Amino acid sequence: MTINPLARARGHGSARQGVHHWYLQRATALLLIPLTGWLLYAIISLSGRNYADAIAFLGHPLNSTAAILLAIAGFYHAIVGLQVVIEDYVHTPAIELSLQFLVRALAYAGMVASVLQILKIALA
Repeated sequence: MTINPLARARGHGSARQGVHHWYLQRATALLLIPLTGWLLYAIISLSGRNYADAIAFLGHPLNSTAAILLAIAGFYHAIVGLQVVIEDYVHTPAIELSLQFLVRALAYAGMVASVLQILKIALA
């Protein structure tokens, strides 16, 4: 007796969670496009200037907000991207879980540290 391929595939298909990650990856990528443009503007406008000028630039509310958004979106984009890579290429459950935890912990720590430092400069 031959089993229908559809019957064999039922229960092993998509859990409909991949689409969520796909949307998050694309949303953060779209957000990073103008933020990267702002970063290039910041780098070009601050080239040849001194430290005090850079602090004053980042002290402006629009620039500090853009820097905070860049840090959050960049780290979150990295989390989602690395999660997919780990899920696809690491096949040992304990190592996969450890790597997922490590990536998230380091990214969230970097995110918090970045935001705190930007706020420290902006509010000084």
